[in-house]
Amino acid sequence: MATLDKKLDRRSFLKVSALAGGGMVLSFSWLAGCKPTPEQALEMPKEWFELNSYIKIGENGAVTLFSPNPEFGSNVKTSMPMILADELDVDWKMVMVEQADFWPQRFERQFTGGSQGIRQGWIPLRTAGATARQMLVNAAAQTWKVPASEITSTAGVLEHKASSKKAGYGEMASLAATLEVPEDVTLKEPKDFKIIGTSKKNVDIEKIVSGKPLFSIDHKVEGMKYAAIVHPPAFGMKLKSFDKSSVSGMPGILDVFSINLFKDDYGRNFFDTTTFPEIVAIVGNSTWEVMQAKKNLAVEWENAPESNFEVAGFGGRPNTKMTVPAGLENTNLHKERMAEYIQKSGNVVRRDGDPEGMFKKAAKIIEKTYAAPFLAHNTMEPMNCFADVKGDRAVIYGPTQAPEFIMNTLSSSLGIPKENIQINLSRMGGGFGRRAYSHHLTEAALISQKIQAPVKMVYTREDDMSSGVYRPTYSATYRAALDENNNLLALHVKAGGIPETPLHANRFPAGAIDHYLAESWQIESNITIGAFRAPRSNFIAAAEQSFLDELAEVMGKDPIDFRLELLKRAETNPVGENNDYDAKRYAGVLELVRDKSNWNTPAPEVHRGVSAYFCHNSYVAEVVDTKIVDSKPVVEKVYAAVDCGIVINPDAAINMGEGAIIDGIGNAFFGELTFENGVPSKTNFDKYRMIRQKETPKSIEVHFVDSKEDPTGLGEPFFPPVFAALANSLYKATGKRYYEQPFAPQLEMQNLKM
Repeated sequence: MATLDKKLDRRSFLKVSALAGGGMVLSFSWLAGCKPTPEQALEMPKEWFELNSYIKIGENGAVTLFSPNPEFGSNVKTSMPMILADELDVDWKMVMVEQADFWPQRFERQFTGGSQGIRQGWIPLRTAGATARQMLVNAAAQTWKVPASEITSTAGVLEHKASSKKAGYGEMASLAATLEVPEDVTLKEPKDFKIIGTSKKNVDIEKIVSGKPLFSIDHKVEGMKYAAIVHPPAFGMKLKSFDKSSVSGMPGILDVFSINLFKDDYGRNFFDTTTFPEIVAIVGNSTWEVMQAKKNLAVEWENAPESNFEVAGFGGRPNTKMTVPAGLENTNLHKERMAEYIQKSGNVVRRDGDPEGMFKKAAKIIEKTYAAPFLAHNTMEPMNCFADVKGDRAVIYGPTQAPEFIMNTLSSSLGIPKENIQINLSRMGGGFGRRAYSHHLTEAALISQKIQAPVKMVYTREDDMSSGVYRPTYSATYRAALDENNNLLALHVKAGGIPETPLHANRFPAGAIDHYLAESWQIESNITIGAFRAPRSNFIAAAEQSFLDELAEVMGKDPIDFRLELLKRAETNPVGENNDYDAKRYAGVLELVRDKSNWNTPAPEVHRGVSAYFCHNSYVAEVVDTKIVDSKPVVEKVYAAVDCGIVINPDAAINMGEGAIIDGIGNAFFGELTFENGVPSKTNFDKYRMIRQKETPKSIEVHFVDSKEDPTGLGEPFFPPVFAALANSLYKATGKRYYEQPFAPQLEMQNLKM
């Protein structure tokens, strides 16, 4: 059994435990130690007893388990209760779940993002469950006057076999709540898990398919008003003036005014990213009426000057000075500037051996440059928020991945103490990083404060796509030095983007090559960027793994064998000390996907591509099978092999993988946002091409490495490898390498249909 000594971290336990994810309420009922009827089980208790931040138990045995992180489709609202329920020893059949709200006095870092929810919540959630169970055992021991070590628990029932005494958790809850929290708790060994590792259905599935309110966009209160926002039509512009009278006579319109999200002396945090801090708000009696007024409002815009401000660091990073340049930007100019930076020396972030010397003596040099455009998040649920701000009190109800990171902004902008602001968390209709930037909450709150009434603000799709927080545009150049026998001497990567670099200098193949050079660069921009599913990894993996495939071909090696050779070197005799991956686990997923896909014996007319990548603490390898059918590339099948440690909920994990793979294929084929004089070229789905149902893979197989390691990230690691796996399979199918995303325009130039 695993024993956790909590003497050193007792004071910080509640804060640490809040790193879990997915707010939840779990309820199950037992009466007097006997299993109740379903009707009895659903009865709410008359009194609750709190055992710790996560757990309350009713006098009838109902159990409520709280966990703070918002849910946006990654299924933490199901998987995290499974962890708690397993250590608490309760029956999953009796579980009901609700979303907890933002509660900083009890929880810390209520953030869903970075695929860290399960990883960071693993020990705290288990500890919370095991602690409560031990307190119940201790209460029974005190009541029955027997040693606690002789008491067992199963499915919410305590038992002392020697005396044949039994009691449900509810019978001991009131006493347990008064006992001292034990210094040590014993956690289960993986072999003893009853719930963890089994597949459970999404606890919200019935509500979702039946259309019951789960999202803030569904929220209504009596007297609520509706608001729309009007933002500048181009990046690099700002509000000059507006004519309120142009819409004041329209039906249902109550007010028109401008708001500024930030006070002049406010210091921004990492997630205070917003493109247009000053906007115009239109308030009316219905969404339809304010949308109509938005079309008619007379507004003047002007070019914005350069601005400079400091942004607080995140995740241990230092504060940074941000410069937002003036001017109206164009995609063609972006490409020209990126081409210039490719030719310049970059900022050296890693150098092993003598790469420059090896390139001078090389018999052959392979050099390729890869590029990808800006991407819009396009969450299915548009940005929205309900706010009710009156006096020195505020209630906010909206979809946000990071409530704690918008709290300081809300407090500053509203002039209200943080303790007087309540953020209620709703289920999100997609996140992908977009809702980590919660300026829509501040906008709604300022509008409500201005009109002194509850208000619901809703973005149009055009608002979201044209004022968005985008995936940056990137470029990466890879160079390999080979000797006369095509042996690899050195590798050089130089990667950058607008306005950030995608480079992860200490990831594979760093550590596997004696002579290695990594350089980065970046170009300032006034186009706002932010986290996009597997930030930076989603591009650099595509470039790196495409280049490794091309390099393997030149060297006359099988693509998987070549990667395994490099990983073997990194495992047995690594170069450098800062390699941030486990070469053996990395090789393990490649070996697994090779076996599961029967790599060496593809089906007739199937063209295969492989890719593997490490990010968010997990390893994923993927094989994509493509056919050309009636002059059209068709993704027949995708195989994925994953090492993410212990898998909590296998079906949910597979679902997450399937979604990420389809998302990646869609973005690789079609995803693109360009700009002309600061104006986005696409503002809705009529132009911004998304993958269609008939274009998804006919089959996806997901295989997990059987592991006893603690669980790691899963929502994002499936995404980066599929870009290169698809590109490599398309090369086999068409004879053409694809160096620039999206692939569809290039395929059409080859007279292939898309």
